[in-house]
Amino acid sequence: MGNTRGWDIAVVSAAAILGALLLVNGAEGAELLGASATILAVVATWLLLGRGQTGTRRGLMASAVLIVLSGIATGISPGMATMQAIVFPLLWYFSRSTRAAVVANVLLAVAVGVGYVVRLGGTTSAVWQAVVIEAISLAGSLAIGFWITRISEQSAERAALLDELRRTQARLESVSRDAGVLSERERLAREIHDTIAQDLTGVVMLAQRTRRELADGSTTLGETVDLLEDSARAALAETRALVASSAPVALAEGGIDAALQRLGERFARETGITVEVRSTGGDAIDRETEVVLLRCAQEGLANVRKHSGAGAASVVLTIATHSATLVVRDDGVGFDTGAPRHGYGLAGLHDRLALVGGRFAVDASPGRGTVLTAALPLAPVAA
Repeated sequence: MGNTRGWDIAVVSAAAILGALLLVNGAEGAELLGASATILAVVATWLLLGRGQTGTRRGLMASAVLIVLSGIATGISPGMATMQAIVFPLLWYFSRSTRAAVVANVLLAVAVGVGYVVRLGGTTSAVWQAVVIEAISLAGSLAIGFWITRISEQSAERAALLDELRRTQARLESVSRDAGVLSERERLAREIHDTIAQDLTGVVMLAQRTRRELADGSTTLGETVDLLEDSARAALAETRALVASSAPVALAEGGIDAALQRLGERFARETGITVEVRSTGGDAIDRETEVVLLRCAQEGLANVRKHSGAGAASVVLTIATHSATLVVRDDGVGFDTGAPRHGYGLAGLHDRLALVGGRFAVDASPGRGTVLTAALPLAPVAA
């Protein structure tokens, strides 16, 4: 109902039709002049007082004027009762509520009926004609008005639902973005901890070892410097791989079996801890599983390096039909598994395995060493 241009066209067109009906019905003299004046008054009321005034005080005033004009027009010429065909919709347009529209429609029917009875001399026959005609007109107006009102309410409800849906969608997009950012941060934290941080830890320990050998004049100084350089290069390569979001450098040649062998050999050279690596059948698993298994082995050996005080360790990878199990064992001092943990490594390892449906367990006690076990399901590998 906010399309005032459409209403302009409707009011002017209806006025033109009413004027044509006056001429067709043979109105002349004072009747033609008075009826024409009321038609022009209706158009002026719309344009000057009621246009665009839905639910306002001016709209209420326009409704009252139109009701009075309709009664006067019908009193001047019975054929002008057809004016209510345009006035009924205008009353719905001006009203701020359905109840107000119904009251205005009833008042219009009464005014037109009174004008009709007055014009025909107030006879009983005229009264009954007016009652029947206005009852039918009022019923039609109310039926159409209620129908249009219901459509308008449904449109408003749909618009409100669409607005709420858009707001909900926007909130979901925001939550999804935040979750994606958080997930990526957690992934980067795990990758940095399991790769670059471990390599840099090795670099620090080798630098400390180099300082001691310099002070002692050890003959193994050159070998330690070589190890220091290798560790720094490994950290640089892992950093580049992480930035490029590519596969770990250690898996580039030979898959998980060769990567675990190289990991064990390098760990033994850096720490002096004997490492036994057993791994078979690694070519039957996909690259994502290889990455998870390699990170588990790196974290396990990192804990051996930092906390165990062990003299020997082992890394055993067992491939079954539907699962892979990696066990990292050491003969170190062990620890109390019930004590609070402050590091990120084991928690990050647990999260990494959970993402692929795997399980993680630590078996340790003071003085008995530590056994770290990671098991995860295998995805079929395409030929």
